[in-house]
Amino acid sequence: MSATNLSPPDIPPFDCEQETHNWYTGKGWSAFPFQMETLRHYLAGKSGLLNAPTGSGKTYALWIPVLMEWLAAHPDREPNPKEGLQVIWITPLRALAQDILEATRQASEELGVPWQIETRTGDTTSAQRAKQRKSMPQGMITTPESLHVLFASKDHASLFKSVKTVIVDEWHELLGSKRGVQMELALARLRRLSPGMKTWGISATIGNLGQAMEVLLGKGTYPVAPALVKANIRKEFQVESVIPETMEKFPWAGHLGTNLIAGVLPILLQSKSTLIFTNTRAQCEIWYHALLEAEPDLAGNMAMHHGSLSAETRSWVEQALHAGTIQVVVCTSSLDLGVDFRPVDAVVQVGGPKGVARFIQRAGRGGHRPGAISKIYFVPTHSLELIEAAALREAVREQVVEDRVPMVLPFDVLIQYLITLAVSDGFQPGEAFEEVKSTFAYQWLSEDEFGWVLDFITTGGASLHAYDEYQKVDIEPDGTYKVLNPHIARLHRLSIGTIVGDVNLSVKYLRGSKLGTVEESFITQLNPGDTFWFAGKSLELIRVRGMDVLVKKSTKKLGKIPRWMGSRMPLSSQMARILRLKIDQYLAGNCTDPELAALTPTLALQQERSVLPSSDICLMEYIHSREGYHVFIYPFEGRVVHEIMGALLAWRIARLKPLTFSIAMNDYGLELLSDQPIPIEEALAGGLLSSENLEEYIRLSINQTEMASRRFREISTISGLVFQGYPGKQVTGKHLQASSSLLFKVFQEYDPHNLLLRQAYTEVLDYQVDGDRLHRALDQLSQQHLRFVRPTGLTPFCFPIMADRMNRQRLSTESLADRIARMELALDPDKP
Repeated sequence: MSATNLSPPDIPPFDCEQETHNWYTGKGWSAFPFQMETLRHYLAGKSGLLNAPTGSGKTYALWIPVLMEWLAAHPDREPNPKEGLQVIWITPLRALAQDILEATRQASEELGVPWQIETRTGDTTSAQRAKQRKSMPQGMITTPESLHVLFASKDHASLFKSVKTVIVDEWHELLGSKRGVQMELALARLRRLSPGMKTWGISATIGNLGQAMEVLLGKGTYPVAPALVKANIRKEFQVESVIPETMEKFPWAGHLGTNLIAGVLPILLQSKSTLIFTNTRAQCEIWYHALLEAEPDLAGNMAMHHGSLSAETRSWVEQALHAGTIQVVVCTSSLDLGVDFRPVDAVVQVGGPKGVARFIQRAGRGGHRPGAISKIYFVPTHSLELIEAAALREAVREQVVEDRVPMVLPFDVLIQYLITLAVSDGFQPGEAFEEVKSTFAYQWLSEDEFGWVLDFITTGGASLHAYDEYQKVDIEPDGTYKVLNPHIARLHRLSIGTIVGDVNLSVKYLRGSKLGTVEESFITQLNPGDTFWFAGKSLELIRVRGMDVLVKKSTKKLGKIPRWMGSRMPLSSQMARILRLKIDQYLAGNCTDPELAALTPTLALQQERSVLPSSDICLMEYIHSREGYHVFIYPFEGRVVHEIMGALLAWRIARLKPLTFSIAMNDYGLELLSDQPIPIEEALAGGLLSSENLEEYIRLSINQTEMASRRFREISTISGLVFQGYPGKQVTGKHLQASSSLLFKVFQEYDPHNLLLRQAYTEVLDYQVDGDRLHRALDQLSQQHLRFVRPTGLTPFCFPIMADRMNRQRLSTESLADRIARMELALDPDKP
């Protein structure tokens, strides 16, 4: 029989489920039920959202189905060179891209899938980008910003027409932000370019899962109903606090913190690897320096990781963690997410993380594997934060996680996106309107609003039509909106993104080695010859040259530590509720937390001098001191809400009697201070805590115009009204603020219906003021039993608010610690 008559050998059908089990077994693992459930939904053609704890195998839960689908369709495992881009994996952090790349490549090789998988981020070289434009890999790991940059390239439709799946990792980190809206628009575009594409999100910690999936999938139609997969895995956490040997009866922010290093060092020394999480980059620098001072032997075994360090430094730290060659890393939220490294022995949290989800994410870095217990040590920065430790333990027990509220109608992001499409091949307004409306964020966009946006990008709108630089998009004879000016196109590509902060300056040695970045506002406080600490090093400022801060090493041990804007974290509403619950349990005598037991002297003194506020009590303290007349109130709603509430209450009181107030606050309460008696009882009788007509009162009680003007800086940058500068030649912060402020004033005077102007005021009310939460807080206070107390002296609860104000406002040659020690001695005669 001739060879041509031979029948091909029978190829047995590919059993995806069995092959998946085989792969997990080959790794020495057992597939979790949620991983197999995700596989079945994926192979059935469904989109959806996967919710599973950190360290439980979420990445493989979606990557293995992707590979199995390909293997089932290619039994010969022969690659198709014309296959094109198949899968896009979105990560919110560039730091995660390399780790995802290694995990996906390894699984692909082990299963015999001959795919090329590459990253595409801001760290990708120009040569690699050019190569990808000619031949896209089958798998691409990228960020929302880099994806939009690709949309700005000519004929980008051909790059994405073959995409079968988009996976958005750490979806909870994007949801509720303008980056999340940017991602929504990207998904809408991809669904238009590749109909039938599957969309999956991955999230570890989020409360409103149903809404999170709704936002991810948009308003499009799907051939198969989407799936929400929840892993039935209960992650076990252990929370242990570092409790000071002597408890201060009058706590204040900062009196503990690094003073507890003696209690932290044994944790480090008995552990092979430890992560120390701090809430801010400045705190990270402080702790690194203090630990090195306390234990010099940590030199060479300890590193630092935060977002302002150079990419090379962060990459080295991540690799050292992965290899297990480093003992201690002091870090910020830059290591919250799924950067792949060996599970550490211990996790330390310095200060209250202010949110349950953030705490769980960080705790999960220890025992970062299925079935392992995650233990975290809590180090308070003041003793009342020990209540937060007990509350976090309770929240983990109750499995309470915060919601992420999605953004709606950010016109600055829409303007940027439409110009991106116009920079590429252009767009037809009808198709673009339909595409944009398919997202959750813009489902309520009206035709009139869309028309205003089109007019704005083509003519500059009512107030900027006379200036050519704002007429960015041209309308071609066939109605296509397109950017024809190459200079405008180049500037736009450099400006794509929604992350706007203070202008960053590069810190470099004279010989050119880069250490990282600091904000312009910090450097303006220094003179040549001054010393500051950064990246764990003592540095002397030589001079500022352009956007570079030139330094040399210093032997001085004293120096300023940089502060970064935007590092203040609000106390979540869930944390506020559980804090109250812990006080209720303490008052009822059924609290077993060691933290509350250690706080007994402080809490007892609060009860003796005033009232310990339970969840059904609104406590207000009125105190007369040498400073003046103080009103303290304790809503337990977080610093952000208390700041605006303080302004509102001061304004309402001032309507009864002209007074000048100083306002201070912390996460638990707020203070109004005046040099004259405050008619507080009259104000209470007149509805001081009422939430009626709240929005109007907010506008009257705060300088909303000034706040909106500052908010407008971000809006004007994202929408392209203000150019931040070329790489290495950024515009100064003062110039940016001046430019955006000028535009804000122009719109106010000549274009009061400008949608960007409206957006600035809306964002102040919704995000900066958090009007909804303020309304709920006032409603709750009005429903509680008011306890109006006139203590003869300061109380443990009011003391930290007062101390924080002194730290921020007082000028004195005496240290804050010494001044507070004198105050405390005067307040507590029993103190030796």
